[in-house]
Amino acid sequence: MAVHIGTSGWSYDHWENVLYPPGLPAQDRLQHYVSRFGTVELNASFYRWPRDTSFASWRRRLPDGFAMSVKAPRGLTHGKKLYGPEVWLERIARCWHELGDKRAVLLVQLPPQLQRDDARLDHFLAAVPWWIRVTVEFRHPSWDHPDVYALLERHQAAYCIMSGAQLPCILRATAPFVYIRLHGPDHQHLYGGSYSDTDLQWWADRIREWSAAGKDVYAYFNNDGGGNAVRNADTLRWLLGGG
Repeated sequence: MAVHIGTSGWSYDHWENVLYPPGLPAQDRLQHYVSRFGTVELNASFYRWPRDTSFASWRRRLPDGFAMSVKAPRGLTHGKKLYGPEVWLERIARCWHELGDKRAVLLVQLPPQLQRDDARLDHFLAAVPWWIRVTVEFRHPSWDHPDVYALLERHQAAYCIMSGAQLPCILRATAPFVYIRLHGPDHQHLYGGSYSDTDLQWWADRIREWSAAGKDVYAYFNNDGGGNAVRNADTLRWLLGGG
């Protein structure tokens, strides 16, 4: 099965001399990124959802076989907290169509104060078009429950596996694919630190297990500071035999 390793976002000034050569214009960063990685998680969409034309442009610019995951807008997840999702989902579906064969997974990150509400989650997932792969990142501990995992399985939605400070690392595969967000190894601060080779070898072993079970795997590093995400993604790819 396919294994996709990349980073959360690509346009960071502090990645100069790590991923990007000195003086590379910001508008050229994506072209340089895709020469190194085969997938990316778009995070800017959380703050401002792009226009349909932006998704169409990415479809044209991204190379064959590239997979773009996209973070759902905060208006849906943190503003409406998944209530009445139909208007947002119509807009998302329209853009997902424009992204075409470059689309990967829609990431739905719930706010940390949002406690478990099975009915609300069930209504939302039922409203998501069947052709959109979706993963849900739960930040409140109350969602850690067998009934929630069963609900995700019914909708073939992935439980987003997390690694990061104060976040539970629960290895649950609830969909035909596995989605992992690596927010950094620092136990006190999210998005901080660089994973050790031992840590990355452990994740490589888990990814091999999921792949052997017939599941596609998407893993994105979100510890962007100092270019750690780039280095960690490169190492994990190497450990998995991706060069």
